[in-house]
Amino acid sequence: VVVAAAGRGEGGGGGPGPAAMALSPYVQAMQELFRANTRSREFPAHGAKVHSVAWSCCGRRLASGSFDKTASVFLLEKDRLVKENNYRGHGDSVDQLCWHPSNPDLFVTASGDKTIRIWDVRTTKCIATVNTKGESNINICWSPDGQTIAVGNKDDVVTFIDAKTHRSKAEEQFKFEVNEISWNNDNNMFFLTNGNGCINILSYPELKPIQSINAHPSNCICIKFDPMGKYFATGSADALVSLWDVDELVCVRCFSRLDWPVRTLSFSHDGKMLASASEDHFIDIAEVETGEKLWEVQCESPTFTVAWHPKRPLLAFACDDKDGKYDSSREAGTVKLFGLPNDS
Repeated sequence: VVVAAAGRGEGGGGGPGPAAMALSPYVQAMQELFRANTRSREFPAHGAKVHSVAWSCCGRRLASGSFDKTASVFLLEKDRLVKENNYRGHGDSVDQLCWHPSNPDLFVTASGDKTIRIWDVRTTKCIATVNTKGESNINICWSPDGQTIAVGNKDDVVTFIDAKTHRSKAEEQFKFEVNEISWNNDNNMFFLTNGNGCINILSYPELKPIQSINAHPSNCICIKFDPMGKYFATGSADALVSLWDVDELVCVRCFSRLDWPVRTLSFSHDGKMLASASEDHFIDIAEVETGEKLWEVQCESPTFTVAWHPKRPLLAFACDDKDGKYDSSREAGTVKLFGLPNDS
């Protein structure tokens, strides 16, 4: 286990101690950038807790899904988010959403109402509603080739839906608790994290088991692939993030600065930074190649979703905030950006 030498002071570098002296030029450059961009900006998005944030492939839009049964889409204009639209239609909480990998106008939402909905930002309408079997849907991902949407539900069933015909192509019932799901970047393997701490790997499209990796001693919650296709990362209830070599399927290092179950992960556009978050009141940003702590983003409450911008060091996230100004029990429903200039 590689534990970074830097302490938990802001930015991780602190004073010019031995750890700071050894920082890579990349870390130094990013820390300088974040020092000039330390403020997290808040943008009203929903009337209740935000469950999921995601950037379109071009980075012009940010979408958010909420407990209030809606999705919101923002345009990124200079140094702020401008709300473009609110998408209604689901009969229950929107638990996760994702964008088409190469079409910046399409995104898909998964809801507790046992449907997924595909939306087109050009028409602001739902272009397809797909009913799924069993319990409420909690996980969704779009294949890298854009042809298939996979959705997982609370019954541990994963349904593969043809993105053009909107019909189910395959359905797999698993005998373990399925958490997050993802294709690899090459589109030929399908990964699931499970409640036993394992990563299950299936061939795609055959969906034949290839390997089961004992990744963590407890519940393996989330998984993300880096844009370069070199690594993937998993986050666990043991509060560890583990980094895996895609080709070798071996763990190359762990990040251990969080104290609570790791709920969400995101790699930066260049694959060099990894953000991870939990019920800790900060988001850890690590340098991928060394495990060094690069920065920590201060939060006032647990963070359940983070997403790096696809082209620049700008991090979107949402916390379990309460709107203390008016009613301490009311959820704030805001999305936040870290990495904007302090004076914007």
